[in-house]
Amino acid sequence: MATLKVLIVDDEPGIRSGISRILKNFSVDFPFIDEAFTFESIEAGTGEEALEILNSTPVDIVLLDNKLPGIHGIEVLEHINQKQIDTTVMMITSYASLDLAIKATNNGAYNFVPKPFTPQELKTAMEGISKHVYLSRMTKQLNTQGKQIRFQFLSVLSHELKSPINAVEGYLRIMQDKQVGNNLEDYETMIDRSLERIRGMRSLIMDMLDLTKLENGKKKREVTKVDLVQIARISIDTMTPMAIQKNIKVFLDSDEPSVYVNADSAEIEIIFNNLVSNAVKYNVQDGSVSILIKSEGNKIKISVSDTGIGMSEEDMTKLFQDFSRIKNEKTKGISGSGLGLSIMKKMVEEYYHGNVAVSSEPDKGSTFFVEMPQNV
Repeated sequence: MATLKVLIVDDEPGIRSGISRILKNFSVDFPFIDEAFTFESIEAGTGEEALEILNSTPVDIVLLDNKLPGIHGIEVLEHINQKQIDTTVMMITSYASLDLAIKATNNGAYNFVPKPFTPQELKTAMEGISKHVYLSRMTKQLNTQGKQIRFQFLSVLSHELKSPINAVEGYLRIMQDKQVGNNLEDYETMIDRSLERIRGMRSLIMDMLDLTKLENGKKKREVTKVDLVQIARISIDTMTPMAIQKNIKVFLDSDEPSVYVNADSAEIEIIFNNLVSNAVKYNVQDGSVSILIKSEGNKIKISVSDTGIGMSEEDMTKLFQDFSRIKNEKTKGISGSGLGLSIMKKMVEEYYHGNVAVSSEPDKGSTFFVEMPQNV
């Protein structure tokens, strides 16, 4: 079995020992890993003690209370971020401190579990964070460990598709047997849920494939003179069915009928697809998306603006991380893998020596900016 080292930071000895007891005989197993994860616990009663351990000992997971004597948990989290310590943090906090826990997750903590929690609630949280640790580390190894890691990546993909496929199959069988009646209206909820799961599956598959292509150093690129305006129109056509469902209008504006750049057309299409789909998914009903393409000197500038739900400054700090998704009341019904924007940013920076930025305000929408050399 593989062992994940867990640092438990809490000033209450009973909490620390209770978590250690729960984790001692607990293991996490997924179909896509070779061996189950077990847990080795390390305990710290203060933030200062936690920092000593983190600075000297590799730790996979930190279960971190905020209300500590001396420095607080949020300061420990800041230290982890500043020193770029390779660990994943989950806050353990009282219900009265939920706002603080949510703030901590926006500042880099993976998740939080409120106290008091049952053994099963803790185990469920540990299953989620263990999978997150595994997936995050696997993406970092894609370049160095070749085919075996890619095989595991596909195993993850197949595992994550099982649940939505089973759900869709179940709904179809109910409809096939007419279990709810003979009226089509009786099945509208099942149809809507099935379509939502299909959209989520398509998004996951495309994001996984895009990331695999990006991380594969042997991928042959075909760099030619391509028209950004034409590729933008293709992306708009691709996203039109999704936009129609929310009555979203998509507008394309360019200072020239054609704007050319030396690039791989497939890569540019991936960039536009991610920008446009993101603008549609996180938009409001009857909203709009505006795409602007222009050339200034030897640079190409692209902006994609939406009238959607927007983001806070805390959300924007983690927006381009692999497997990172903004989780709040407004986004809970929106499917996605958390890979699309990170893929887009990597392509722009690594392949085109450009940069990506975002401007956003809650409830007022977001604008993504892409700038790259023209080289034509």
